[in-house]
Amino acid sequence: MPVQKRKIVALLTGLVCLSFGVFAQKVIQPANTNPDWSRPYPPFQIAGNLYYVGTYDLACYFIATPQGNILINTGLAESAPLIKTNMETLGFKFKDIKILLTTQAHFDHMGAMAAIKKMTGAKMMVDAGDVGVVTDGGRSDYSVGGNTSTYAPVQIDRILHNGDIIKLGGMRLTMLHHPGHTKGSCSFLFDVKDQKRSYRVLIANMPTIVTDKSFSDIPAYPNIARDYAYTLAAMKKLSFDIWLTSHASQFELQRKHKPGSGYNPDAFIDKKGYDAQINDLQDQFLKKIKGK
Repeated sequence: MPVQKRKIVALLTGLVCLSFGVFAQKVIQPANTNPDWSRPYPPFQIAGNLYYVGTYDLACYFIATPQGNILINTGLAESAPLIKTNMETLGFKFKDIKILLTTQAHFDHMGAMAAIKKMTGAKMMVDAGDVGVVTDGGRSDYSVGGNTSTYAPVQIDRILHNGDIIKLGGMRLTMLHHPGHTKGSCSFLFDVKDQKRSYRVLIANMPTIVTDKSFSDIPAYPNIARDYAYTLAAMKKLSFDIWLTSHASQFELQRKHKPGSGYNPDAFIDKKGYDAQINDLQDQFLKKIKGK
């Protein structure tokens, strides 16, 4: 074989091996997760065409439209069958999911995303700040990253920026860039309505602090303190009727809704509870800044 041809073959072989190494990264979901993260919870209608299809604590939201449906968050890797069952229990077809969104690129909200994308062919849309983490399955995350992925990497179809609108079947969701917890943490603001009225809904990604390190000791995220400050200030200014979060415990789902209790959107109108959560997070942030 001529020398030049051998060089080309070697180069191509190297590229194939490199590509295989990238896509064959080992995925290890952290062990000893909160049992409530995988504990089933009966699905229910929150308000209008907005539904809860997550677990006891990992919140997954389903928005139905005439042109297909939107799924926000997927919980752990093993939650895909549960989400499918929950949607079918509510009378919807799993295959009709057209858009996938996430409030943050951690394994407890992204675990089943790759599997659900493959099963449905839905488009994955991600805040620009979390693009790298989503595509490497969490390896580059500043707080829980490492040599292995914590969830299967997901191909991104659309990169979102603050204020971008996600449209489907008459629905318009505004993505709000709320970084800190992850570089691309975000919230979603939109309207739903029933026969009585319309509701302004906020699915809020609460900016909890996920690292024990001082902010100055996180070289992988030099703007972390500034991002937390920005997010807390921005979230204090939001107007809405109903607020929900990435974790059911954060908005006290089990207190506000009992399985089988029926349709009651008013149970989730709780501005006082939202303000208390934000103020508590503000206090935690200030203590962190002061090194306490």
